[in-house]
Amino acid sequence: MKQTFYIRFGKRAVDWIGSISGLIVLAPLFAAIAVLVKATSRGPVFFRQVRVGQFEKPFRIFKFRSMTGGGSGRGALLTTACDPRVTSIGRWLRASKLDELPQLINVLLGEMSLVGPRPEVAEYVAIYSEVQRRVLLAKPGITGLVAMNNVQEEELLAAQEDKHHFYETVLLPAKLRLDILYCENVRLAEDLRIIVGTFFKIFHRSAGAGSPLVHSPEKQV
Repeated sequence: MKQTFYIRFGKRAVDWIGSISGLIVLAPLFAAIAVLVKATSRGPVFFRQVRVGQFEKPFRIFKFRSMTGGGSGRGALLTTACDPRVTSIGRWLRASKLDELPQLINVLLGEMSLVGPRPEVAEYVAIYSEVQRRVLLAKPGITGLVAMNNVQEEELLAAQEDKHHFYETVLLPAKLRLDILYCENVRLAEDLRIIVGTFFKIFHRSAGAGSPLVHSPEKQV
């Protein structure tokens, strides 16, 4: 990844300003969601999970909790559409991507960026190829090209008999191709385009918008 002035200095400035502004402006929304999460199911407001960050440094991601407890082991790594662990409010949070907003805290702490590759758990990072490991040179992001390409991950996984095989051999490589493409072209104009596009998708989501990451998942297992 070419070390431009923007990557070395500008990106962190954008992240700091964006995360501070976002946390202040969205504070009332955060409070409302927190009340709904606590009122509709038992458990903490935030979901914390260890992810692999830049230079393979682990960190704990922030999300609004959208699921009930009880999931552990390999089966808990993937969530599909109609997953019984997802709460009523959690289904709305996940569909709207509002569950991701607390990652502004991770951005403020310097663990994530507003835009970048999505952070994975260590189990899946362990199977990255040398080329795919290039994404670990960048800070993981709240949003990126994967989000902009309308990846319906939970729906795709729900259609698979062997969900982990499909994720490891089809979905994860496809996502990483987009993340690598982003890492090879990190610039302010692209980051701003993705940020604006992400807000548009959150508040103006429409069924079938965007281009799918993979086609006909039933035929690719």
